[in-house]
Amino acid sequence: MSVFIENKKEQSVKKRKCLLKNKKIRILSIFGTRPEAIKMAPLIKELEKDEEIESLVCITAQHREMLDQVIDTFHIPVDIDLNVMTEGQTLTDITTKILIGLSQALDTLRPDMVLVHGDTTTSFVASLAAFYKQIRVGHVEAGLRTYNKYEPFPEEINRKLTGVIADIHFTPTKSSKNNLLQENISKNNIFVTGNTIIDVLKTTIEKDYIFDEKVLNSIDYNKKIIVVTAHRRENLGEPLKKICFSLKDIKELYRDVEIIYAVHKNPDVMKVVIEILGNVKGVYLVPALSLKDMHNLLNLSYLVLTDSGGLQEEVPSLGKPVLVLRNVTERPEGIESGALKLVGTDRQNIVENVSFLLENDTMYKNMVTTRNPFGDGYASIRIVEAIKFFFGITNKCIKEYL
Repeated sequence: MSVFIENKKEQSVKKRKCLLKNKKIRILSIFGTRPEAIKMAPLIKELEKDEEIESLVCITAQHREMLDQVIDTFHIPVDIDLNVMTEGQTLTDITTKILIGLSQALDTLRPDMVLVHGDTTTSFVASLAAFYKQIRVGHVEAGLRTYNKYEPFPEEINRKLTGVIADIHFTPTKSSKNNLLQENISKNNIFVTGNTIIDVLKTTIEKDYIFDEKVLNSIDYNKKIIVVTAHRRENLGEPLKKICFSLKDIKELYRDVEIIYAVHKNPDVMKVVIEILGNVKGVYLVPALSLKDMHNLLNLSYLVLTDSGGLQEEVPSLGKPVLVLRNVTERPEGIESGALKLVGTDRQNIVENVSFLLENDTMYKNMVTTRNPFGDGYASIRIVEAIKFFFGITNKCIKEYL
């Protein structure tokens, strides 16, 4: 079921349409990290296909190598690359460099609207830069909240500040829409579209897939495979150590289980993971994987342990339980559906919850959902239609995907 709305030729819509003067809507997508790029890729492809839209792309390269992998995979044309990444950069460094760079980029490209995604520093600063130029802002994956400004850090404040600036909000679920309504965002400016990450899965999962990461081709996927990612700032240090020791415990308890840990390139992550798990037989430490490698590995897994936000959204579509290595999540829909379970970083708690799922078929089946609460694979199409509706190019669009 979907809820449609129609324009009533309000004065603000007339003004927006008049400003376009029969030219294409110029939409500038700005992103800087690998997760943003993955989630923006299907939307950019939809923007490119629409004859009434001119799609432009600016990357900040807040992350460099991992971002470039996604750009290449989806063949995304880049109009401006700020290339801000430097070794050891701080949040202050990133913020100031992006703000200065985007000021010049916006003057050069002169978009009608800037699109940002989610909760990165790039997203917040790009919104601020657009505001300073009085350019409209569209926020993709809007409305996620934990209401704890330090978990996740700095993402919770980034997305809240972006939400204050944004003119139009594309929320993945009704729950995220309700968060914005409680913050006095006008319901007329909120569109429930689903999450674009689900759109991506339609293009990446392949039968009889051959991995680029060679070691993954040698693993027996008839065994129960546990896939792990853990790298968030709030988990660095002692929490990450406890996660790693819990994985070591699990491997000692279950000899037939294989654990594959995709290790983030952050030196603070690599040092701890290698020190604790580097010599544990049956634990495979692989570098951060390409998008297709990761999606196909997840598809072959039995269970996923992660502190990633994106994996919380993707994995339910693949029918795998997810244990979330965090104390809070801004994706309560997954918890409510039963596909996700918060287990934190306590060593014993992680081991117990993994053991339940390995030994209890009923509990395992209860966590495997047939309907992903985060989307159906058509979010990007809905967002493009909502943008055209906002500018008065079309008179009807889906207001809420249910």
